[in-house]
Amino acid sequence: MTDSTTSGSALVIGASRGLGLALVAEYLDRGWQVTATVRGAARTGLHDLADASGGRLTVEEVDIAVPEQVTALRERIGDRKFDLLFVNAGITQGDVPVGDVTTESFTEVMITNALSPMRVVEAFQDVVPPTGTIGVMSSRQGSVSLNTNGGHEVYRASKSALNQLMRSFAARHADDPRTLLLMCPGWVRTGLGGPGALLSIEESIPAVVDTIGKQAGLGGLHYLDREGQTLPW
Repeated sequence: MTDSTTSGSALVIGASRGLGLALVAEYLDRGWQVTATVRGAARTGLHDLADASGGRLTVEEVDIAVPEQVTALRERIGDRKFDLLFVNAGITQGDVPVGDVTTESFTEVMITNALSPMRVVEAFQDVVPPTGTIGVMSSRQGSVSLNTNGGHEVYRASKSALNQLMRSFAARHADDPRTLLLMCPGWVRTGLGGPGALLSIEESIPAVVDTIGKQAGLGGLHYLDREGQTLPW
């Protein structure tokens, strides 16, 4: 079993900035070997981390909304194995009532937040051994039963779709011993969360990593907040 206090190996998809970048930095601080991805060739904070990592961070390029790039990355990864596969992807088009959302905007959010992460899970599941963990970054806003205030409707719908797709994946792999996680980091001050969010990255990500570690080896699908509390579907 590999938990957050022992070194391991992680493949983090979507780590050029924000929560993904912080996730990689936290795992490096804990002694892990990390492979992480950016979407394009431009230099990012992830490249700076790699330069300072002493060879423990490898940077790969992939746009997970482009299936051919996902396939190409899987081929480059080859037979490498990872204790953790974590997919971090999320965009929002603002707080717009669904009746005012364009088809193009709706499609982009759904492809980025729901379809593309699951394509990665499907394509890369075999890089994670039976004792490993497959996680995706979800949100409390993906909970249908907790939606008592409305707002950010398409973002909410995309995270609910992600949760449903991950649950279907778990159902299709009912005998799989690996741990499957839908993680809610909280409302964090990032480009996505905005400056008015309740939590700093430092208040969110270390707790997220702790929670991921505590689930290692347990198996099953879990929809959790950063403190490890189960969220209602």
